[in-house]
Amino acid sequence: MSDAISVLVVDDHPLFRQGVVNSLATASGLVVAGEASSGEDALRLARELLPDVVLLDISMPGWGGLVTAGKLSTACPASAIVMLTVSEDKDKLLAAFKAGARAYVLKGVSAQELADVIHAAARGEAYVSPSLAAEMLVTLTSTRSADPLQELTDRERDILRLIGAGLTNREIGKELCLSEKTIKHYVTNILQKLQVRSRVEAALIAARHRLDDPIRDG
Repeated sequence: MSDAISVLVVDDHPLFRQGVVNSLATASGLVVAGEASSGEDALRLARELLPDVVLLDISMPGWGGLVTAGKLSTACPASAIVMLTVSEDKDKLLAAFKAGARAYVLKGVSAQELADVIHAAARGEAYVSPSLAAEMLVTLTSTRSADPLQELTDRERDILRLIGAGLTNREIGKELCLSEKTIKHYVTNILQKLQVRSRVEAALIAARHRLDDPIRDG
């Protein structure tokens, strides 16, 4: 089981959460590392357990799923966030991805479908429930910013600048005092947000926007 994908399940409804935990316990290649009933508990446990995937409800008291996703993506960038929700609100869907989620799944999916999404998220793939995917694509196409860097966090911009300077993941990790694995996950997110397939294309964008210029923002 050493290669199993570890999952942190976060939902404020005990009965539903237990049902998810039970279904994942029988899924091949997955292991439930922990459970949380709030965003605050989720962040604490994620820092402690460093799960491969956080399965996160979008509607919870306290921080709520969107705020929690943002905090998790900053504190634990190596953990892929999968939103599991009843909400078909496209604004919440887009906000979830902007907060750092990698997948958005509607409650009601089968146990096997959920397991497949978790495996995909752990591989770095994005997923949206099919019923929402077409609408999301239309919205993204119509609202795409002219500045592709606008979607990046400050940390991601720093890493993109170092990619533009020709540094490897290991060298970037040493520069920013982060692990090579963490940098790898950041790079995956950067490529997804920029909609490019390689570091070379990302470096070209960095050069085009003068991120390789050391004289910036003090």
